[in-house]
Amino acid sequence: MKYMLILASNPADEPTPDSDTFGEYMGEWEVYTQALIEAGAMVAGEALHGAETASTVKVRDGKRIVNDGPFIESKEVIGGFYVIDVADLDAALSWAARIPNSHFGTIEVRPVMDFDE
Repeated sequence: MKYMLILASNPADEPTPDSDTFGEYMGEWEVYTQALIEAGAMVAGEALHGAETASTVKVRDGKRIVNDGPFIESKEVIGGFYVIDVADLDAALSWAARIPNSHFGTIEVRPVMDFDE
């Protein structure tokens, strides 16, 4: 079954590119992604640019309204995602707990709808 792992954290809690720990932190992401690939669970995954680059779109009374910025008022922002294909929710939760920013961020795990079933 496919699950989306939505990665949210407060950017202030993450190592910055100029910090001493940034290289090690990025290495953790490489190891995690490689483990997903080797397990045959990796479907897709991407990092996202910062929330300051976000746009939101809604349509009201037939008119498109575009706003700059993320759609939620929160210190935590969505920074990336993985889509994995694993046996069940327990397996998805196990993979989510291994994500490098899970110790200071939040990982939302949601099943992907399959309209072909």
